[in-house]
Formats: sequence, structure tokens, C-alpha cells
Amino acid sequence: MPLLMLDLNNTLVDRDTAFRDAASEFLTAHGLPPDDLAWLMSADASGYTPRRTVAEAMTERYGGTVTGGAVRTFLDRGAADRVTLSGPTRDALAKAVAAGWTCVIVTNGRVAQQELKIRRTELDAIVHSWVISESTGHKKPAPEIFHAVAAEVGASLHSSWVIGDSAHADIRGATGIGARSVWVSNGRAWTEPAFRPTHIAVDAASAIHYVIGVPKSARP
Repeated sequence: MPLLMLDLNNTLVDRDTAFRDAASEFLTAHGLPPDDLAWLMSADASGYTPRRTVAEAMTERYGGTVTGGAVRTFLDRGAADRVTLSGPTRDALAKAVAAGWTCVIVTNGRVAQQELKIRRTELDAIVHSWVISESTGHKKPAPEIFHAVAAEVGASLHSSWVIGDSAHADIRGATGIGARSVWVSNGRAWTEPAFRPTHIAVDAASAIHYVIGVPKSARP
């Protein structure tokens, strides 16, 4: 069966909105300035800033007001407890599986946090498996993590596709293994001159529908 590798954060689930909601609640609960929401979002950088770095920045900023435990709880569970899987994305994934695609989540991050998101949204009941960078010792765009995906489900990277919102991690990663790719733009413009995705879609559901709609004769 053809292999479809899908990013998790800000692709299958809206991680940034979940983090924003958690951050807003955190500020309110601890009597902190609401205007600090912009600072927290910037410090987090859509999850790409290492958790330790964010925790240290928050401790330095709020050390006299918020305990280290509260900061860790917020960073470990804040967004993870709030992510949701949209109906259109759920339906698109189900159609991909029904059409014979092997669907695997491939995501950078910590196992405990990412698996919490996967189970909370019931993605574990839809996809065939998942591979998380912490467990492999390799982060996207490294080819090793994509090879780990193929090994996990006994599939081939030949004719595989990658769907994700990160030009660097997902689309560059796909290019590195010779896979086709769909970049989930979330309303952004493509700005990377060195490489391009096979296709650009506005959201994950559209991306999945595009991939499963490509005729077999057009697959490499």
C-alpha cells in the first residue's frame, strides 16, 4: 500500500490555537498581564523553541509569581489538552485509509506530549501508526526519521508522500528522500527559493484529498 506521512502540529491539529488558548488561561489564572500573550506566542515560536528554553524564559519573567511546577504543567499539557481534530480532516483521513493508503504521523517533539495529542483527538484509532523524533533520535528533515516510518509499518518510501506545514521540516524532508509533498499553507505564501512542494493546499483536509486523488499512473 502507498505510504502517506503526515505532520501533526498545525497540520492535522491546530496546535497554535490550542497553545494560545492555554496561554491566555495561564495568564489569567496567575494574575499576569493579558498583553503577555503576544510575548508567550513569540517565545514559543509555534512549538519550535525547545521546551527547556521556553521554561527558562518564563521562569525568568514570572519567577516571583509562578512556580516552576506551574510552568512545566502549562508547557507539558496546556496545548496538548486542548487540541482537536476537525471533522473535515477526520473524514479525509478515513477516506485515505479506505482507499488503501498507509497513513503514519511523523512529528518532531517529545513522546509523552505528542502521544497525548494523538490519543486525545482519537487519531490513534484512524492512522496506522506514528513516529516521534524523541523516540528515534532524529528530527525532521533528517532522512532517518522518514526511514523509521517506513520500517515501522513495513512500507517503502518509493511513491510515498509527505504532508506538513513546515517548509524546512516537512517539505525539505520530503525532498531529501525523493518523496512527493503537499505543503499546508494555513494562508501563508511559499517563500523558500531552494525547493518547492509538489502541491500547496490551504489545510490538511484539502492536502489529503489532493494526494488520494492523484491517479496511480501519475505516481512515481
